[in-house]
Amino acid sequence: MVFHNFPWGTSIQEFTAKVGKPGLKEEYNGLTSLVYENIQISGYPVFMLVYFSRNGLEGGTYYFHTFSLDELMKCYTDVQKELLAKYGPTQLCDGIIREMRPYETSWHLKGGYVYLKVNTRHNEPVTLWYSSPALTSQLTGSSGIARDR
Repeated sequence: MVFHNFPWGTSIQEFTAKVGKPGLKEEYNGLTSLVYENIQISGYPVFMLVYFSRNGLEGGTYYFHTFSLDELMKCYTDVQKELLAKYGPTQLCDGIIREMRPYETSWHLKGGYVYLKVNTRHNEPVTLWYSSPALTSQLTGSSGIARDR
């Protein structure tokens, strides 16, 4: 599995050499986070966070910029369709309807975890999270997460 076309374990130096200098760099809880603005994903502008441990790339999050409820809903549906085509069916998959509530889709895969969500009620952005098996295990406190495939 990859995040932003980089496999898990990619060094922070290799990542920044290809993507460029981040707008912000933070250290927290054993992870280094790089923050990028104005990245394009699936035709939408995103704010991107990338997480590194001493073992290299461990995960990342895209926060999609949308400017209306209609665009927010379209963004979630467009990204969800792309992910379903790429990763296949999953246990947790909400189709979006015009109802103010949270929506989410997730994949527990051998190569990592992918989680797409939006909360229309709280005006939160469409968020797409990727994590390596090591980071997923660290965050969930478990070494055996049930997998979709």
